[in-house]
Amino acid sequence: MLAICATGVMITNQMTEIDARIPVMDELDAEITRLLQADARQSNRELARQLGVAPSTCLERVRALTRRGVIRGYHADIDLKALNRGVQALIGVQVRPLRRSVIDAFKDSVSQLPEVLTVFVVAGGDDFLLHVAVPDLDHLHAFLLDRLSKRGEIVSFRTSVIYQRVHNTILTRLPDRPGQQP
Repeated sequence: MLAICATGVMITNQMTEIDARIPVMDELDAEITRLLQADARQSNRELARQLGVAPSTCLERVRALTRRGVIRGYHADIDLKALNRGVQALIGVQVRPLRRSVIDAFKDSVSQLPEVLTVFVVAGGDDFLLHVAVPDLDHLHAFLLDRLSKRGEIVSFRTSVIYQRVHNTILTRLPDRPGQQP
């Protein structure tokens, strides 16, 4: 069985479950996502002009990318210092026992803490990596003592203070296989 998606790419029923979840993107879709990452506030008309396509084509492509979950939203990049969060840290956390209920409860609980920006569930020496932002080192120390060390499921944690952060704001699709073009 063959199907044609919104971008005109043929998809067969021989795709694996993982392949079916990967949004198919052609060169125009990739360029739309690149340009929107650079400036999500630009008008559809300006975006279409940069792409060299009709505004109606551009609008339909953006809507299709949104429906397919490629574009998940538009966000403002706020300076954390303006929110009194001048110190950032990564905290590696180990929990025990390693059961789904413990992992899910910990993840859900710490993600609600105002100091926590991101919770990563990871493999390796740690079970979680928390990205936190606080006003200063005293607040970081208080967070570690008052919020984390009191939790019974935590067997250890270690903290790395972030001095600088370089963030790639414009991402492109990587190739499926090493050495292959995207």
